[in-house]
Amino acid sequence: MHTLAAINLTKQYNGHTALNGLNLSLQAGDIFCLLGQNGAGKTTTINIFLGFTAATSGEARIKDIPVTLNGNDTRNHLAYIPEVVMLYANLTGIENLDFFSRLAGFKYPKDQLQGFLTRAGLQETAHEKRLHTYSKGMRQKVGIAIALAKNADIIFMDEPTSGLDPKATGEFTSIVKQLGKQGVTILMATHDIFNAVNAGTKIGIMKAGSLVHTVNTADITANELQQLYLETI
Repeated sequence: MHTLAAINLTKQYNGHTALNGLNLSLQAGDIFCLLGQNGAGKTTTINIFLGFTAATSGEARIKDIPVTLNGNDTRNHLAYIPEVVMLYANLTGIENLDFFSRLAGFKYPKDQLQGFLTRAGLQETAHEKRLHTYSKGMRQKVGIAIALAKNADIIFMDEPTSGLDPKATGEFTSIVKQLGKQGVTILMATHDIFNAVNAGTKIGIMKAGSLVHTVNTADITANELQQLYLETI
């Protein structure tokens, strides 16, 4: 069973083709990084899987269930970490985690909430600090903790390393790789070629709504990927 599958997925907006017959399949533990210029179709792909927008034709499946059917059955498996994680600035990290966990139907004691934040890489001294004091990297870690608390085994990420410094990017990459080892499937839209090679197990290059290349990260270096990307776009 594929954890995620796109079958001839097409999306058109007012005559513009945002996705053009996309075919994609991911297994548990895959970390698939989508590269491409703005408008290539990366975010549209994620939005269809999340049910934020409907495909014009074709099908998106989560654990063999079409996203357009049984919405709750598919959403229960998912978490989404956007470029800017939307959290409550006047709440602490642990309060945000508690609030969003309860929204998803989970109620945890404080020590478990702290455990999720620690697993996500957030230092213990920050757990009780308010979000307005957090860096972007720290906010991303709270987003990952929320995904862990929801027991999500599929995580979508849209430009998660944008604006992060090298240290924060490295920390984020380590966390993502650990999630993959635990069987979590990750689909990440990114412009960061170096991070894609370091974090991903597979990389896809999109152009004009089509998946032009798919490579295993074990078979390509960052320099080779950059050259392939430049030749493609």
